[in-house]
Amino acid sequence: MPSLNIVLVEPQIPQNTGNIARTCAATGARLHLVEPMGFRVDDAKLKRAGLDYWHLLDITYYADLDDFFRRNPDGTYYYFSTKAEQIYSEIAYADPCYLVFGKETAGLPESLLFANHDRCVRLPMIDNSAARSLNLSNTVAVGVYEVLRQWQFPALRTQGALTKFDWAARESGDGC
Repeated sequence: MPSLNIVLVEPQIPQNTGNIARTCAATGARLHLVEPMGFRVDDAKLKRAGLDYWHLLDITYYADLDDFFRRNPDGTYYYFSTKAEQIYSEIAYADPCYLVFGKETAGLPESLLFANHDRCVRLPMIDNSAARSLNLSNTVAVGVYEVLRQWQFPALRTQGALTKFDWAARESGDGC
């Protein structure tokens, strides 16, 4: 099973982190939270956004970004930023893979982005200073599913089932 890791550097909004935790739980991605955070992990808003998925998470906490890199020396890091020049879908994501996202108000440190230019990616947006960025949890979901698409959705169920009808019966003409 390939290893997909989501790294949130100094997240500030508990609802975003809760939504991202739910995405990680539903896709099997590991979640890495780098302090300081703008909330406590027992925050009710964080728990509510993640619903009842917390027991499905593989989550690790770090004192700071140096601690994260020291404890995760292997893998390829991809830095998501509105300041990047490459589009997220133009990258071939390696395994193991770390998608790194900055805090909602400032993003990732520019020194980190500058030092890793070839692995900085962005989601395209209109050229409008009023629309500075997408919501963090939406950006993470787009990034996660692009990686999983490239990896052909390993270990994920790719077909659903109806509760009151049978898809196979539809093709045979039965309907039920």
